[in-house]
Amino acid sequence: MVELIFLGTGTSQGVPLIGCNCSVCVSSDLRDKRLRSSVLVKTENTTIVVDTGPDFRQQMLRENVKKLDAVLFTHEHKDHIAGLDDIRAFNFIMKKKIPVYASKRVITSIQREFYYIFQEEKYPGVPEIDIFEINNQFFCVGDIHIQPIELLHYQLPVLGFIFNHKIAYITDANYISDKEKEKIKNIDILIINALRKEKHVSHFTLQEALEIISEIKPQRAFLTHISHQLGKHEEVSKELPDNVFLSFDGLKVSCS
Repeated sequence: MVELIFLGTGTSQGVPLIGCNCSVCVSSDLRDKRLRSSVLVKTENTTIVVDTGPDFRQQMLRENVKKLDAVLFTHEHKDHIAGLDDIRAFNFIMKKKIPVYASKRVITSIQREFYYIFQEEKYPGVPEIDIFEINNQFFCVGDIHIQPIELLHYQLPVLGFIFNHKIAYITDANYISDKEKEKIKNIDILIINALRKEKHVSHFTLQEALEIISEIKPQRAFLTHISHQLGKHEEVSKELPDNVFLSFDGLKVSCS
C-alpha cells in the first residue's frame, strides 16, 4: 500500500494571508488553514517528501515524522525549497546524508540558495545531502517507484510525480502536454493544483483542473495549491463532482 499525506495545500503565501480579513482567511474551519503545498508519500518501508517549503519543520512535527528516505523537488520557487535546511534534523536522527532528487536547473538553484551546504570546509551542523539529477525517466527510492511528469508553470518547466503507478501529484502547473497526459490516464488518484476560479498566468483554475480530471478519468481526484480566492472549503466542496475533493492539510489518501 502507498499512502500520501497532504502536508500543506496552500499557495506561496499560505492561508490565511498576512493582514487579510476575507471570509476564508478569518474562517474557523481548520480545513481553511493551509500551509505551503507539500506531500509526504510512504509505504511500510519508505518515506518520501515532495518539496520542503517554509513550513517544512512545522509539517514534520505535526505528522510526527521520524524517518525520511528522500526529498523530491518539483521546482525551485521559494515556497517549495525554503525549508531544506531543516532536513538536518533527519541527519541527526538517521546518522546519514539525505538523498535529494531534482532537475539540473533546480540543483543549480539549491546550490546557490544553500551554498553553505556545498562548501569544502563546512560549518558544523549544516545539512548533509546527496543530490541526484532527475530526467524524464523513472527511478526508485526504496520500494517506491517514481515516474516524473514534465509540466509547465507559465514558462518554467516543473515536475510532477507518479508514485507506484497509483498516485499522481501535480502542483504549480498550468500546462500538461498530450504526451505527459498519457502517463496519468485512468490513474487511481490524481492530485492537481486549482488556485482559484479566475484565470491565472501560471496555475490551473478550478475549471481548468476539472476539465483535466474529466479527460484523465482518475478514480478519485484531489485539488491542492488552493488560494483564499477559491472560497471556503465547505462551500466549494458542494460544487465539485462526486469523485473530486478539495484537499486539506493533514488529509491522508491511500491505494493498495
